[in-house]
Formats: sequence, C-alpha cells, structure tokens
Amino acid sequence: MTSLVQHITVDCSDAYELARFWAQVLGASVSDDDEPGDPEALVETPAAALLFVTVPEPKRVKNRVHLDVRPEDRTRDEEVERLLDLGAALVADHRRPNGRGWVTLADPEGNEFCVECGSRERALLTGARLPVTADDVSLAVGLAADTLAASAAQDWRVPAGDLTWDCWETVEHLSDDLFAYAVQLGPRRPPQDREVPFRYAARRQGGPANSVFADPAAGGAGLLQTLEAAGALLTAMVRTTPSDVRSHHVFGLSDPEGFAAMGVVETLVHTHDVAAGLSLSWAPPQDLCDRVLARLFPDAPDDEDRWTVLLWSTGRADLPGRDRVTSWKWHGAPL
Repeated sequence: MTSLVQHITVDCSDAYELARFWAQVLGASVSDDDEPGDPEALVETPAAALLFVTVPEPKRVKNRVHLDVRPEDRTRDEEVERLLDLGAALVADHRRPNGRGWVTLADPEGNEFCVECGSRERALLTGARLPVTADDVSLAVGLAADTLAASAAQDWRVPAGDLTWDCWETVEHLSDDLFAYAVQLGPRRPPQDREVPFRYAARRQGGPANSVFADPAAGGAGLLQTLEAAGALLTAMVRTTPSDVRSHHVFGLSDPEGFAAMGVVETLVHTHDVAAGLSLSWAPPQDLCDRVLARLFPDAPDDEDRWTVLLWSTGRADLPGRDRVTSWKWHGAPL
C-alpha cells in the first residue's frame, strides 16, 4: 500500500484571507464550508488542495518548502504582474535575457513561491512539442457540446456530413470513443494486447458498434449529456494516470497523452460531421488542432491553417497541391 498527499498545509495568521488570495492565484474558490474567521480554510484545484491553518506564531524564516506556479493561459511575466496586483510581493527576480528563469514572490503573509514559464513559453524557448493534456480534452468536448446545443431541439436523424451514420449515431459514437479511451487506462494493469472487454453492438445494421447509447426519449439535450459525461471521464483518467502507463489501441500501444489526443481528434472531426448535418458553424482553436497534429500526425503538412490540415489528415478536406486522403491512421505510440 502507498500513501497519498491529501493537502499541502500552510500555517498562517488568517486562514480565510490567505485562502482567498490563493484561490485567486489558482482560479479556484474557497470551500463553501469555510467562512471569515474560521481557523482553517480549504482551496481545492484539480492539481492540488491547499489547506490554510491559523496559528499563533508569525512566520520568521524562509520557507523550507514552497510552491511553484506555472501559468497556462498567459506568459510568466503577465502572471507575475497579475499576482503583484493581487497583493503578492517581489522577493527575487531570476529571469534571464534568453527568456528562461523564474520570479520569486511572497504571498500577503510572506510565504515564498515561484512563478515559472508556462508550457507554451517553455516549448517556444526549447523548440519542444506542446503536449496534449486533460485540459485539452475538456476544452474540446465543452466547445463541441456548446456548439451542438444550438440544435438540441432539431431532428438529429439526418446524415452527419459525408458519413453513413446520422447525427444522433455520430454523437453516440463519439461518446463511446471517449468512454473507450478512458476505460483503456482504467485497470491496474491495462491490457497490452486487446481492448477492455466491454460488449460492443450496433443498434442497426450499418450503425456504429457502441457500448454507450443515449436514451432517445432524452432528446438532443440528453444526448449531449452523454457526450459531456464521457468527455469528463476521459479527462479525469488522463489527468490521474501516470505518464508511463501503456494500453492497447488498434494502432499500437499508447500512453495517456496519446489517448487524450485521440479523444480530441475524435471530438473535433465528428463535431465537424454533425455540424455539417445540422447546418452549424464549427471551427475549433487552431492551437488545439496544432497540438493534436503534432502528437498523432507528426508528418502532417505545415500549412498555416491547422484545422484544415487536420480535416485533410482525416480524409475530410482538400489541401492545395496534395491528393485527397482516402485511407489514414494516426501515430498513437508515444513520441
């Protein structure tokens, strides 16, 4: 048996007020169970839980343990300025002329912490590939569900773009894909030579063979709930599965990032199919397309329009000067 870190606990003079500061830093909130004046206050995030505890003695020396903060949606320097505005204080500036380095700040009670470059900045500085993450799965599924929700009351039994499936079947298939990728990571010893043996079957001849089906009585809104639920399941599994885990896929063993990228590609291209059938506009973020292309289609053309390149790579669009793709598969193995 092993132990898990339940909380990172911080002694302080005012637990609730310091928790409020850190909640703003991390884009989270203080627990609903905590109020001003309470001796303890909890801030929970997907990555860590911080527990602030009021103690009588003041802070006297430098922290022996500190937090490193990595912004995801802004630069390191933008994050430093934001945190200074929230009430942090500058302790030491370790930024380098080449763009690397970090900044040491202190929270309102003097606890030191460091602000590092985010993943995007680090990739640009090192020339590395940006990874596909659990957050990318959540983003893709959320954007897809929001787009398709505009037609929740329409007839979903119309063809999905050029597919032989209708729009309802295609969303069911997408939900099933996300579910299937999540459960491949679920066993303590993920299978190396086969899929986890859930039963797959089609509702009709020529329809997708799924384990996941939506109740037709729930309508389009219910169908999209199955999509969001399956997406949340894959998000959670990618976030919590160690990166060295490998599991079976028909295109070869893959890792959590690979299954995340597969889920994103399935979401983006099948939403394209359904949007075409329901006469909706759909254009996902170019940077998201670029990340999954780099992970699953490393030999894809470097044309600027990454969404069109992804559609071309999956046989759904033309690229000038290139033959239409009629047979394709992705590179699921870790790069």
